[in-house]
Amino acid sequence: MSFFNQLINNLPEVKGPSEKHVSFKTKLTWTLIILSAFFILGVVPLYGLGQNALSQFESLSIILGASFGSLISLGIGPIVTASIVLQLLTGSGLVKFDTTTKEGRAHFQGVQKLMSVGFIIFEAVIYVILGGLAPVQGGNFFALQLALIIQLFVGGMLIMFMDDVLNKYGFGSGISLFIAAGVSSQIFIRILSPLTRAGTLALGSGESPVGQIWVFIFSLLGRNIKEGLLAGLLIFFTVLIFAISVYTQAMKVEIPLSFGRIRGQGIRWPLKFMYTSNIPVILIAALFANVQLWARLLEGWGYPILGTFAGNVPSSGLISWLFAPNLPAEIIGGSFRPFLLLQSFIYIVIFVIGAIVFSYFWVQTSGMDASAQAKQIMASGLQIPGFRRDARVIERLLQRYISPLTIMGGALVGLLASLTDLLGALTSGTGLLLTVMIIYRLYEDISRQHMEDMYPALRGMMG
Repeated sequence: MSFFNQLINNLPEVKGPSEKHVSFKTKLTWTLIILSAFFILGVVPLYGLGQNALSQFESLSIILGASFGSLISLGIGPIVTASIVLQLLTGSGLVKFDTTTKEGRAHFQGVQKLMSVGFIIFEAVIYVILGGLAPVQGGNFFALQLALIIQLFVGGMLIMFMDDVLNKYGFGSGISLFIAAGVSSQIFIRILSPLTRAGTLALGSGESPVGQIWVFIFSLLGRNIKEGLLAGLLIFFTVLIFAISVYTQAMKVEIPLSFGRIRGQGIRWPLKFMYTSNIPVILIAALFANVQLWARLLEGWGYPILGTFAGNVPSSGLISWLFAPNLPAEIIGGSFRPFLLLQSFIYIVIFVIGAIVFSYFWVQTSGMDASAQAKQIMASGLQIPGFRRDARVIERLLQRYISPLTIMGGALVGLLASLTDLLGALTSGTGLLLTVMIIYRLYEDISRQHMEDMYPALRGMMG
């Protein structure tokens, strides 16, 4: 066995459950523990931190499941980046994994975990060295830099293990739930908070509150029509995006199958229209976020090769095309320019193409391709009515559905995500779309797997 394989096999990991079926109570307990730990780690500041140049990227931190300046400043960035790189390498044929076997999937996951550790170290060093998270002035500068790097590494490893725990003992994955938790908390604050950005009570202070419900009410009372209209649009688009996302999640194609040995008995095998769910959006949004973060770090280092910023907004270079302007705010504020239409169009095109590419790669590397699905159907004792029981026959039929669904589903989810970014909402449009999809998928998984062993009150709520 090579040194590389030995390293992969000896990586620390969370031991899987001994029982085949993890109970609802166990999953609920571990999910709540991990989410509580995530929020607690998000308010633990880095020791020795001075200037936090990344604090202005609040919307990007939500997509990365991070809290810049805290112990989890790296968030899920290294894990997602490792997944992106590995999928691109696999899709291009530079590396090959046999994901149809248990050993092949384990090797693929081991390589991905090793790459995640590598990116945790790499990003921790880069964030500190390039000044994104700079040490406090005074004292031993290099010792403080090293202390920051070590803390970021520890936080990154904790996120990776927390994701592992959720994958094996909780609901969904850590990547998805950390994004949903961050977006949900931000939406709650931006709807209902009566405080200003400075943390003081807005009433009587002369400043606008963070909660858009209060902004809408105060604007109407003060006859500030523009501010009230913008707040109303933000709330409206948030509700609209939520409704559209739930509707598209329910779209599916059902393939009739029958039990080979039981005449007249059969089921319908569902294939969702959004076949790869929220995975393409997570990957492409995280890629955009990483590029913008790198651009800011490089600009601060004196090498603006990816573009420059005007305040918090990308103003030139590649990053200006990977940034979604808030069109309602630009129009109502009177700062709309025709160039924004071209910028918006390019943003949509790049986002949709990226979502299609990642959707295709995900199907090929996650066991969702026609061949893997055909084997699963055969193992369940099912077959296509009127055809002989042969995996190749089922694979050819599934291929007619899975390939178009992979492309069209990826394109639709990319289009929805990019449009929500452009329309504006109470949080990042992409983050909002992801959260709706994550929660809906979580609801489906719980309904399918734990309807019998969940608490009676919850069973009634789940329907």
